[in-house]
Amino acid sequence: MKVTVHADRCMGHAMCNAVAPEVYEIDDDGYNVMGTVEIEPDKEALARQGAAACPERAIEVTTD
Repeated sequence: MKVTVHADRCMGHAMCNAVAPEVYEIDDDGYNVMGTVEIEPDKEALARQGAAACPERAIEVTTD
């Protein structure tokens, strides 16, 4: 599974990190600038929860 953070849509709410800090990294201003990353199988549920928490829908979850 992969997550893609669309930085142009991220408004710095940091909700992804609040829900799943083990998955989502944010900068000092609250913006997620991860790009596309592969998610470890044991963190897939957290990745989905963090993506769902994003009010801007800036995080796309894809499966291979």
